[in-house]
Amino acid sequence: MTDGQVCRTSQPIRVVVAGGQPLLRRGVVMLLTGEPDVEVVAEVPDGVDVLDAARRYRPDLVVLDGLDGGNLDVIRTVTGAGFAADPQRPVRVLVLTGDGSDLTVYRALRAGTAGLLLRDTAPNELLRAIRVVAAGLGWLDPAVTRQLIRDFAARSEPGVRTPAELRQLTNRERQVLTLAAQGFSNTEIAGRLFITEGTVKSHMGRVLMKLRLTNRAQAVAVAYQSGLVVVPPRR
Repeated sequence: MTDGQVCRTSQPIRVVVAGGQPLLRRGVVMLLTGEPDVEVVAEVPDGVDVLDAARRYRPDLVVLDGLDGGNLDVIRTVTGAGFAADPQRPVRVLVLTGDGSDLTVYRALRAGTAGLLLRDTAPNELLRAIRVVAAGLGWLDPAVTRQLIRDFAARSEPGVRTPAELRQLTNRERQVLTLAAQGFSNTEIAGRLFITEGTVKSHMGRVLMKLRLTNRAQAVAVAYQSGLVVVPPRR
């Protein structure tokens, strides 16, 4: 997905930058400050300060560095029902981490994370991820996705949605989930299936409800875990 495929509004994306590494946090703030469609409303350490800043400034997005136990609790609270002042505009979380292991990713996604990037990602990739996640989509670092695919192929995890559980999805819902897992935007999915973008969103909403998920990134992970989407090996 390119920046041009992300629908930008006239209002800037309000961002809280949080994390325990001051140098990294300051670097993210400096990068975002130069973007006309992004407004950094607060810069805070992790933990309770994130919750206080999110309640005070009502951001669209929290960029959070690190995934220790406390930050997972923060993600669950910020993305949970009833936290956002407007239910139609939930607070989304994009996590930066140095650990792309499957366990870390599972924990982040199940906590409610909408996007996950490795700390060594390029600045322009971080900007793209911020815009995509703020637009309501999911984002997984390509290196993380490749690792997930390898892990899913090697073994199954407790609690993973099985193909049998996926049978509750309609054919159209499976098509939408498959295309989303392959990286297509809602607009692109609509064009491929000859349906409206609103219909795509409705199908994805039913996928999340039926599989008891909270965001698109989780749905993408389930698509790979279950074998619904299989990436051929490199030659």
